[in-house]
Parts: sequence; structure tokens; C-alpha cells
Amino acid sequence: MTVTEIDRGYLERAVALAREARDRGDHPFGALLVTPDGTVLEARNSVVTQSDPTGHAETNLVRLAGALDRVTLTGSVLYTSTEPCAMCAGAIYWSGIGRMVFALSEDGLAAMVTEEEGVPPLRLPSREVFARGGREIAVDGPVPLPSATEVHEGFWDQ
Repeated sequence: MTVTEIDRGYLERAVALAREARDRGDHPFGALLVTPDGTVLEARNSVVTQSDPTGHAETNLVRLAGALDRVTLTGSVLYTSTEPCAMCAGAIYWSGIGRMVFALSEDGLAAMVTEEEGVPPLRLPSREVFARGGREIAVDGPVPLPSATEVHEGFWDQ
């Protein structure tokens, strides 16, 4: 699928959510879901503020979207500031969401993060996780967005 200007606008919003997460002390990740009728759900990373290692923006978003029916989820698009990790990709897969668009790639993030609290990152692209499943998820990304890189600058050096 082609990434449109509308997609880019939603990605910029996801980056703004990542900035909000960072500003409140969480890791700089944000995500949103747009349903076929135009409803928008938003989530930020909450790993630090909620003391929850699973509180990634995408898993928080999947939890919010859990009340939606399967047809709605299949027609929905998840936009995220950074390519989802393996845990989040699994949650997206099981949720039934039909399309995902991301800005910063897993490789791009890994170039900035050598470890987090002594633990190296899990290097597993979302497409590889999705390829192991039995249903298709349309994936568009990485989408070059300077703001998606900028929101991480200096954060992982601390």
C-alpha cells in the first residue's frame, strides 16, 4: 500500500504522543488507531510511570481497542512512532488489526539503543513476527520522518 499524506499526519500525531510520554518520564513511544468510521484511539508508553514492563504504546493501544469488534479491528489502521517490538507485534497480531504504519524502524532505534538497564534490545522486526502467523497484516514502513528520530535523541544516553 502507498503511504499517503493522511498516513503521514497520523504518524506525526504518534510522534507527538511519544514526545508526551517522554516529557512525563516514560520511554518515547506513541501509537494511535484509526477505525473505519474515523474514531481515533491514542496511547503512550507507560513503562516507567505505571511500573509496567508491558506498558508499551502499542500494547496499551491494543488494550484500549479490545472492546472493538473483529470487523472494525480488521478495517483499522495502527500508526506508531517506532516499529513495534516483538511483544507489541504479537499483541497487534492477536488483536485482529488489519494494517500498521510505522515511522522509525527497529534498525534505526537499535542504532540509538545499545542497552536498556543493562539488557540489549530484542532485535526482531515486526514483519518477521507477523510472517509466522496465519493472517495477513498490511505493513507500511519505515516512513522517513525526522521527528520520529528526534524524539529519541539523547533519551537513551541517560
